[in-house]
Amino acid sequence: MTGLLDLWWVWLCAALVLAIAEVLLPGFIFLGIAIGAVGIALLVAIAPGLSPALMTVLFAGLSLAAWLGLKRVFRARDGAARVIHDDINK
Repeated sequence: MTGLLDLWWVWLCAALVLAIAEVLLPGFIFLGIAIGAVGIALLVAIAPGLSPALMTVLFAGLSLAAWLGLKRVFRARDGAARVIHDDINK
């Protein structure tokens, strides 16, 4: 298993699977994790030989940062919530 973590294309495949999961189950949950996987794929391609523990920690950190960034970018402005006053069945 640790041998697979050293391959950049494995991380890109994981990112693709997570991005597809985001399309099927929207909510910006899987997209942040996919962005983290792409970041690790780039890191593994640039600097091979990182330890699996370090890659896991970096993956978790990048995924969390990407998720928080997406949450900040796509949040509702000024606490705006859609309020419906009229019933469509009237």
